[in-house]
Amino acid sequence: MEKITRNDVKNLYEYEKHRGELRRQVIETKARRRIAVGDRVTFVFENRETVLNQIHEMMRAERIVDDDKLVEEIEVYNELIPDAGELSATMFIEIPELKMIQPELDKLLGIDDCVWIEVGDLSVKGRFDPRQSREDRISAVHYIRFPFSKEASDALKDGKTACIIIAHDRYRASAEIPEALRRELVGDLSP
Repeated sequence: MEKITRNDVKNLYEYEKHRGELRRQVIETKARRRIAVGDRVTFVFENRETVLNQIHEMMRAERIVDDDKLVEEIEVYNELIPDAGELSATMFIEIPELKMIQPELDKLLGIDDCVWIEVGDLSVKGRFDPRQSREDRISAVHYIRFPFSKEASDALKDGKTACIIIAHDRYRASAEIPEALRRELVGDLSP
């Protein structure tokens, strides 16, 4: 998937003029690319459109007009765009009670070794961004890459049943990937 360049990003004025329509489009896209796995974890599979939206929104929130600062933001967010043969997702651990956030997150230490996509009888283990995990603390938001072999990619394209699985001692859940999301992911894996 092609990375975002400075030329892809609208200036703040142009973005504001088109923001309503662009946000409507990305909300529709993210709805197709979102999947809940159990009652506390949601994945949003990233692509060029979702990442470009994040750059625009960050630029808007921080009032970024300096080109050097904008290029830095683009470099950071480009890490979310999957490389050839892989999928990229943001995993959100959702804990609604403020006082329970850290205690509940602490129970999930090690979750970064317990997430994979199963396609037919093939498994694609998630690779978490190592900068987001420590031995004693985890974040509520994680960036994950799923490196697909050609066989796993072909199985997904061929319509084999696909599931996201979390097998942590304190959080076990799975969700079958619906057809609309499967089509999106196949597109991400296509050259």
